[in-house]
Amino acid sequence: MENFRAFVLDLVDEKTKMSVKQISLTDLPAGEVTIRVAYSSVNFKDGMATIPNRIIQTYPLIPGIDLAGTIIESKDQRFSEGDEVIVTSYELGVTHHGGFSELARVPADWVVPLPEGLTLKESMILGTAGLTAGLSVQKLEDNGLTPDQGPVLVTGATGGVGSIAVDILAKLGYEVIASTGKEEEHTYLKKLGAKEVISRDQVVATDMKVLRKQLYGAAVDPVGGKTLEFILPSIRYGGSVANSGLTGGTKVETTVFPFILRGINWLGIDSVYCQMPTREKVWKRLATDLKPVHLNAEIVNEVSLEDLPKVLSTILEGKVRGRTIVKL
Repeated sequence: MENFRAFVLDLVDEKTKMSVKQISLTDLPAGEVTIRVAYSSVNFKDGMATIPNRIIQTYPLIPGIDLAGTIIESKDQRFSEGDEVIVTSYELGVTHHGGFSELARVPADWVVPLPEGLTLKESMILGTAGLTAGLSVQKLEDNGLTPDQGPVLVTGATGGVGSIAVDILAKLGYEVIASTGKEEEHTYLKKLGAKEVISRDQVVATDMKVLRKQLYGAAVDPVGGKTLEFILPSIRYGGSVANSGLTGGTKVETTVFPFILRGINWLGIDSVYCQMPTREKVWKRLATDLKPVHLNAEIVNEVSLEDLPKVLSTILEGKVRGRTIVKL
């Protein structure tokens, strides 16, 4: 029986213990597809998993909500040994052993064939963050967004979703306004294609104005909270906000006026359980017209399993820039 390395979370005296362990195939959960993992990636949700009983309820568990690799065994006729594939979200790394492992076994319904135009490494530089950014752009365009409708605001712009969204939107010809609380990262965001970088304090509601000056044709918002309260009444007539996150809080106070007087759209973005046809469509676009220009340069930082405790702590502190991938 083959043994392999995995990063395991356990609960000891109500505290999370993190360690790299040798485990075997018999330790993996049920599933039709077994994958030799080449790369995983680190997301905010993975950081949340290290908080006792917050994301994970059953221990021990291998975290990691993303993985990419090569199939070594398949009991599903849709997939064969040797196929290169991507798995993101669903219950991976939450209730089901995840991607921070040299081998993984998953349900076949979670598996996406690696699209032509992406390497396994590139697919994990994208990962859930890239899929979320891609879904945001797709949904904005589905609701009528074009470059001539005005600037697109991207909040939390140095994070995974934000960085990739800035790059994608600039590539597509949009005027991108990036907001961040990190003054030292303005050069980074301009390299990704932002025309202007503003302080996050400029897009945080400090009052309850029901309508504001019409500033943006659309917004990609992985922040929520007071930031979203500012954005909604600041969108131009007929524009949209693609909202995918809650790092700024879950509570949003608003009125009906932006929706009934300006006809704006508040679009929820879910990359966890989005339907497979949509998932596959966006992954194919991420390999072609939505593929970020700076995917292998500015955005990525590569680490090992042993580096994960520090990285997971850093991501919770909001100090990670771009994307961090784990090489297995």
